[in-house]
Amino acid sequence: MIRRYAGACMLTVLMVTVFTGCANTITGTATWPGAKLEKVVLTAADFPPGVQYDRIIEQPGQPDGAGGPPAMLSMPEGCTEGLTRVIAQSAEHGAGSAATYSVAYDGARIVMTVLTWPLDLDRLAATASRCEHFQAFFDTSSAGIPMTTTKLQTPRADVLVYQQTMSLSGQERSVFFSFENIDKMAVFGIAFPTENPAIAVKASLPQTFLDIAGKQADHARSA
Repeated sequence: MIRRYAGACMLTVLMVTVFTGCANTITGTATWPGAKLEKVVLTAADFPPGVQYDRIIEQPGQPDGAGGPPAMLSMPEGCTEGLTRVIAQSAEHGAGSAATYSVAYDGARIVMTVLTWPLDLDRLAATASRCEHFQAFFDTSSAGIPMTTTKLQTPRADVLVYQQTMSLSGQERSVFFSFENIDKMAVFGIAFPTENPAIAVKASLPQTFLDIAGKQADHARSA
C-alpha cells in the first residue's frame, strides 16, 4: 500500500507545474490576446457528454507552481521537471498569455494549455534526450526510482510527444507530454492515468490524449 501511494505521489509531483491554479467560472469580456485565446480553446461542447471539463485559472500575482510540493531530486539533475521547466523559463506572463483546461475520463486526466507565444521545441527535445534515462529520489536517503523518457511517433511531423515512465516495485506507470507550435502560438498538454468509474466515458492512453492534442492544435490553426 505504501509503495502504491508513493507511486501516486510521484505522478502528482510530475504534474505540479501544470496545475498552478483552481478551476473557476470565467466572466467578463476577453480582450486581446485573451480574445484570441477564447476563440481557439476547446470548450466542454467539444467533448463527449459525461467528460468532466474544467477551466484552470492561475491565481493573480502567484508564480508558477506556488503552493505545490517541490520537484523530486533526480540524477541527472533537473529531469523530474525538465520539460515543464523549459516552458517556465521562456514563459510570457500576464492576463491573456495562456489558457488551460482539464478533461477527465475514466482512465485518464488530461490538461491542455494554449499559449500566445511559441515553445522552444529544440530545447524541449534536447532536455528529453538528456533525460532519456534517469533516477528520481523522494529524498537524499531514498533509493532511486528508474525513469525513462521515450519519444513517440505521431502523424504530425512538427509535434513532440513523449512518454515518461516510472518503474516502481515491478510496476510501470506513464505520463504523456505533447508540444506543438502553431504560427505564433503553441499548444502543450500532459496526460496521466486516472481511474474514475463515476465517469461513463472511458479513455485509452496515449490514444485519447493524442486525439485531444491534435484536435486542439487543429482548432488553433483554423481559428
